[in-house]
Amino acid sequence: MTDMTSGYDEFCRFLEQHSGIFLGASKQYLVASRLRRLMAEQGLTSLNELTNRLQLITQVRLKAQVIDAMTTNETLWFRDDHPFQVLEQKLLPEFTDRLASRRLRVWSAACSTGQEPYSIAMILSEYRQQNRFFSAGADILATDISPTALAQARSGEYSTLAIGRGLDPVKLKKHFTELGSGRFKIDPIIAADINFRALNLQDSYALLGRFDLVFCRNVLIYFSADFKRDILTRIHATLNPGGYLLVGASESVHGLSDLYEMVHCRPGILYKKI
Repeated sequence: MTDMTSGYDEFCRFLEQHSGIFLGASKQYLVASRLRRLMAEQGLTSLNELTNRLQLITQVRLKAQVIDAMTTNETLWFRDDHPFQVLEQKLLPEFTDRLASRRLRVWSAACSTGQEPYSIAMILSEYRQQNRFFSAGADILATDISPTALAQARSGEYSTLAIGRGLDPVKLKKHFTELGSGRFKIDPIIAADINFRALNLQDSYALLGRFDLVFCRNVLIYFSADFKRDILTRIHATLNPGGYLLVGASESVHGLSDLYEMVHCRPGILYKKI
């Protein structure tokens, strides 16, 4: 039987140090569900053994596997709906007038298996077809810490179960090809606007460039207050003047009123760079 009590605190410190994920107390059940198979493969019987092995300089692959396993990849197409309504009805018209011939730059941070950036790209594609003044198009950078999630995202292929989580039949027919055996593939035209890249949100954002829109949604809830503030401050530095940040429905930007102006959209809230 695997011991998930011995070494739990040390494991939590490792995880937060290397990924930013803050577990808190009494989450042994979560760790067990995520790591039991990996630990069995490694012949480890306790978190204490795992943590000791993770300290070895040679265990780079194991560290990556542990962080990958502990990453939550829960996601939906057009999650929460209203951010995508705001994108289509407010943000794209605003940027159409503002950008002229320059391409819109969007960052989907913690993009998981790709549903968010593909949802954004579908909205952009449909808007471009209906508005000739938005002819320059957009570049979407989609990043995540999980190599497993990114591999799924890059493939652009999804099961019937995954497709059923938020994607309506009209968009499925318009933007996907059925491959058979209950699998669907995103239209290459939609995928062409997206660049998937591995990124730990603890790392520097300096080489990412500047953005007009940043989607950092449903990931801040996994971090400590200090790390959230750090992320939001550094995201601010990546935004172009007048750029916007969108966070999850249960997330907010507290204590940074000198960096962001809260914009009420009814429904939804945006944070505009000051």
